Amino acid sequence: MAVIKSHQPLAAQRRKCAAAVSLAVLAFPGVIHAQQAGSTSTVVNAGADVTMETIQVSGDWLGSGLENSVKSFAGARSVVKKKEIQATGASSIGDVMRRIPGVQSTDNSSTAGSAISLNIGVRGLTGRFSPRSTVLLDGIPLAVAPYGQPQLSFAPVSLNNIESIDVVRGGGAVRYGPQNVGGIINFKTRSIPTTPGLTGDASVRYSEFGEGGSTTQYSTFIGSQLDNGLGLALLYSGLEGSTWRKNSDEKINDLALKFRYELNPGSEVYGKLSYYYARSNTPGGLTVAQFNADPFQNTRPYDFWSGERKGIDIGYINSLSDTQEFEIRAYYNDSFRQSVLANIPGNTPVRLANQPRYYEVFGIEPRYTQRFNIGGTSNDVTVGYRYLRERGHDDVFNKTFATGALSATTTNENSTDAHAIYIDDKIAFGSWRITPGVRFEHIESVRRDLSNNNSFPVTNNKALPSLHAAYLLNQAATLFANYSTSFGPVQNTQLNSQTAANPLRPELAKTIEAGARWNGKNITAEATVFNIRFDNQIQQVPGVAPVTFRNIGETKHDGFETAIDYTFDKAGTFAGLGMFANYTYVRALQKSGADAGKDVPFYSRNTDTIGLRYETGPWGFNLSSTHQSRQYSDNANTAAENANGSIGMVPGFRVWNAQVSWKMPGAKGFDVLAGVNNLSDKRYYTRNVDSNAGRMVGAPRTVYVQGRYAF
Repeated sequence: MAVIKSHQPLAAQRRKCAAAVSLAVLAFPGVIHAQQAGSTSTVVNAGADVTMETIQVSGDWLGSGLENSVKSFAGARSVVKKKEIQATGASSIGDVMRRIPGVQSTDNSSTAGSAISLNIGVRGLTGRFSPRSTVLLDGIPLAVAPYGQPQLSFAPVSLNNIESIDVVRGGGAVRYGPQNVGGIINFKTRSIPTTPGLTGDASVRYSEFGEGGSTTQYSTFIGSQLDNGLGLALLYSGLEGSTWRKNSDEKINDLALKFRYELNPGSEVYGKLSYYYARSNTPGGLTVAQFNADPFQNTRPYDFWSGERKGIDIGYINSLSDTQEFEIRAYYNDSFRQSVLANIPGNTPVRLANQPRYYEVFGIEPRYTQRFNIGGTSNDVTVGYRYLRERGHDDVFNKTFATGALSATTTNENSTDAHAIYIDDKIAFGSWRITPGVRFEHIESVRRDLSNNNSFPVTNNKALPSLHAAYLLNQAATLFANYSTSFGPVQNTQLNSQTAANPLRPELAKTIEAGARWNGKNITAEATVFNIRFDNQIQQVPGVAPVTFRNIGETKHDGFETAIDYTFDKAGTFAGLGMFANYTYVRALQKSGADAGKDVPFYSRNTDTIGLRYETGPWGFNLSSTHQSRQYSDNANTAAENANGSIGMVPGFRVWNAQVSWKMPGAKGFDVLAGVNNLSDKRYYTRNVDSNAGRMVGAPRTVYVQGRYAF
């Protein structure tokens, strides 16, 4: 996995803007005229003034400044910041992701909607544990094993510690992988302050569910920039309580210490120490009869998931000159996650299946960026290498419920050594921004079944090219198009399925997208069309024991995404009022096999979000709604539901949410939020198709209140 750099040395940030404008003037003699403040330049293009963002020498392909880089980014991209997150009333990352075009967040997994997992699907790709997207936390892979097990059945990230969520919905960039057909999602934790003195805040949120129980969320942040060049920040987020299903207790502790030390005006060392723990009871699915009797009951009182991660990452960045940059970053994390599931529902199961898994991941990535000018073009060429080492093992054993006796343990050891070399060139000329690039992956993986003395080795070599282009039409509008490839090696738990009759092949996807983005004074808007051809997609065969995977062949995903946000003039009649909406249409079809022409399971063809916001004085009001259309739960697109609720069409639904906020006059830094999610108490559900299959009810009407104090 490539890493996203979230900052540059403080002094380097201040001096690079002016230097970059000077370089731009040299690159376009007689055409570019520098503007004051060193943040933009003007290009004379066919008689019209076109604002061009400052080109910054940076190894970070996404750009170190979110606002500037999004404007000229050659692809579909959304950045949601903390203020916007708070305005949604979201209590989880899934709540926020549902409001982003092209993204669907569900809980159709064996975690039964617990807080320990993250289920995000992009453009019709499966959302179960988010396996098709490159998901990062401060640029560090979030998965316990990015190559061997990219699924986020254990997702060590908390919403309250997040400063922004950056979602690139297409193939993203040539560097980020191995699997990025579902885009790149980077959760950025709260930044270290850049000013002396203590900066911090604390918040408490209490949520009362119309059915079930209640939860309390805590968060604390404190940080400072010291005079000696050291910057520090402490982040904590916690949750405890029970959600809307009976006996659905959850507990989360998320702690991080971030640091930054300026070595000289052009270089610094930065990093983070982190600890995350979660435990969540999982009520599982219900039969149709059970759901109709009480959709909030828990027939699996002994099932739970838990996980723990300890990690460290450290980086060094040096702005060698106005045209050169070097960065190296390394990280290590130690993860553990387990599930305990009863073999049958009820208060007296025969046995409990235990599946503890252990992982160690080490990664290191140096890269170098050089700027040079050729004729009328400015080129930022970045060359990088990364090495990622994964080690771990997974155990399976049963515990007899009546006696406590343990069965023999089945153990598999997993190892992956992955090497990647990449090169890309950010080319700027006139109003064009073009980035060609290629990444070469060499992956060696081995899974050893110690119980049966079997070994399943696999080696993959793949070159992955990409091409992104953007045209800055005027000061507000950007047109873009791109082509990218994504490669997914056969994963650890899938290797056991390889036989002469079932030779699993790596997944390969090719994505094309084109669109436009508008960022004006009062309005922002975007529209994107996309096409994904996903070859050799691997899927678990439902209802087969032991767990078996197969290539289901090609799937094709196409559609379009639109979004608009409008704010009325502050001096007008509707001052303080804003409106927003987005809509996505996706068609994801199987292209081979017995079910060719039918929908891929667990995605909705139509999704949308609409809303209003209004601010006046210390008050703020928000009203919003999210909607998704129906889904199928199997490859055959079976519409009729079976008795246990594992197969059948999942009805679509719309949910309305409302929120009010108040900032105390004369008490700077104190504010209160209160709201109601699912205003109409809409009853909706998804399905679980694993061992605890059945209907799983969505959140009922939920009332919450939050207090926050900042200093």
